[in-house]
Order: sequence, then structure tokens, then C-alpha cells
Amino acid sequence: MYRDHTRAVKIGDREIGGGRPILIQSMTNTRTEDVGATVAQILELEQAGCEIVRCTVPTEEAAKAVGEIKKQIHIPLVADIHFDYKMAIAAMEHGADKIRINPGNIGGADRVRAVVEAAKERDIPIRVGVNSGSLEKNLLEKYGGVTAEGIVESAMDKVRMIEEYDYQNLVISIKSSDVLMCVRAHELLAGRTDYPLHVGITESGTVQSGNIKSAIGLGLILHQGIGDTIRVSLTGSPVEEVRSARLILRTLGLRKGGIEVVSCPTCGRTRIDLIGLAARVEKLVEDYPLDIKVAVMGCAVNGPGEAKEADLGIAGGDGEGLLIKKGEIIRKVPEGELLEALRQELEHWQGVR
Repeated sequence: MYRDHTRAVKIGDREIGGGRPILIQSMTNTRTEDVGATVAQILELEQAGCEIVRCTVPTEEAAKAVGEIKKQIHIPLVADIHFDYKMAIAAMEHGADKIRINPGNIGGADRVRAVVEAAKERDIPIRVGVNSGSLEKNLLEKYGGVTAEGIVESAMDKVRMIEEYDYQNLVISIKSSDVLMCVRAHELLAGRTDYPLHVGITESGTVQSGNIKSAIGLGLILHQGIGDTIRVSLTGSPVEEVRSARLILRTLGLRKGGIEVVSCPTCGRTRIDLIGLAARVEKLVEDYPLDIKVAVMGCAVNGPGEAKEADLGIAGGDGEGLLIKKGEIIRKVPEGELLEALRQELEHWQGVR
């Protein structure tokens, strides 16, 4: 398990690496200069389960906003820097808990050194980020295009640039929108370094397609013991990224907590609005911090048996359903009252914890 042996890195009041729990990260899509809007989104992300948040810092005004934002949030803030090394320094001066840079696109060695010295002075970790789209020309020529090997070589070159200035407080991130290339790159990288890794499938797409690509890619990577923080990159609300990341971790057995909802795919035997009911149940359980399984089944043929495997279950009939708890049928409930009956059971379950 690679993640058991990665170095420990402190980001604000959180620590990653060395076998610690994998933390969920997302990125704001507000203008960082708009403190009110950015804080509001981060607080929403916190509520959804985000544990590290990244904000872009393209201007001096955005760098100054970092300090104001930090006063109003409760999770570490990472400053995302592109091209202007001065913004990296300014973000750290205003309290960023970590910075994300690609040392290859912020200028010459003197600029890289200036950023590293500022980070070293404050003991702020640097996330070295390399995307397949930013691969250098010499590596494209060496490997005949974008390859996993080229991505890894690029990342390790950037790491060495920073290590030359005697700084090892680093996190590495390599990303590609090509799922299998991304998986292979992480496999190669994990065998070459003990720095903690931030993993994700970049530019994965919309909520639907992006979730599928991210679940496959992150699943393959994380199941091998690779990865210390994750982000599910979606063209959509950042809150959806966090929800998806939680579900991926829970599905892999890497995260406990939160209600797992299982539901059947429906068939011609279904006589209740199972699709609508399952969606409402999934929304309902977001408010309950319980580590249990809830089943929503559509018919009386397989439903009761399958629901018995859950802590709580609904098995639909014709305009009604059975409420099941720990494998035992509690009572029969009209279809219109099933959701409320389940809510009452959840309230009771929470009260007797």
C-alpha cells in the first residue's frame, strides 16, 4: 500500500500522507476577489464534506482576498497559481495553507527559487502539478506524443527543481483526461517517489460522463493504495464533486460514515414511483450523519429479501410498500407515506445512537 509509506505533509490544520485518511478536495468557481461569493461557496462545500479547498489566485486583489476568506472558513485553503510567481508569494503572505504551481510555467530558476524560499520561510507545502496538456516539447518528441512515461518524467523534473533549493515539503499531482493513461502514470509515479499524491481525472466532463470516468479512474488508482487526496473534476457544481468523491471513497471501503442508499433498477413488476422515491430518499439521507445502509426496492418479489440486507428498507407493492428494519417487516405503508415513515425511522435511529 503506497499511501502507507508516503511522507506526512501538513496543510493548515490537516495532515496527509503516511497512511492517514484520504482527504477530499474541490475548487471554487467564483471569482476569488469576490470574498462574499467565495466564502459562501466554500461553506457550502464544507457542509457537503469538502476537507481542502483550492481557489485561483490570478491577481493581487485575489491574493489579498485569501486572507479575508481564511477568516470565515474552516478548512485549509490552497492557492492555485499559473504563470505569475509573484502571486504565489503574495498568496502565502496572505495566509494560503498550500500553493499549487507548475514550476515550468512560472519563469526561470530565480523565480522558482523565490517561491520556494517564501514557502520555506513559512513551512507551506507546494503542490507540484503537471497535466498531460502541459507536457514539454522535448518530452513529446522523446516519447512520440503524450504518454504516461512522459507525464511522470515531467513531474519528477519539476520536483527536482524544487529539491535543488533544499525543500521537500511537497505534494505531487499528475493528471490526464485519458483515464487509462492517468492510471498508468500514477502506477509509475508511485514506484518512484514517497511524496504524497493528489489524484484525479482532469477535464473529465459533465456530471454524468465525468462521474463515470472519475469513478473508473480513481477506483483503479485508489484500490492499488495510491493517493492521499482526491478531487473529482466535473463541469458542474463543486458540491457535486464532493458528493461524488465521498461516494467513491465509501464504495472502495476507504471512508466510513454517511448513509448508503441502494435501489433496484425497476422492471415491469414495479407498481410505485420508485425512480422518484429513490431520488427523494437519496436527498433525505444527506441530513443524517449515520453509517447505515438504506434499501429502496420496487416490488414484492425480490424487494423484501434484498431489503433485509440493509439496516432500513422499503419494498414497494401496488400503491403501497413494506417498511423493513434489520430484516424484519415493521408494517405496510401507503405509497404516499413511505418517505415520511422512513424519515421517522431515521430520526429514531439518530436519537438512540
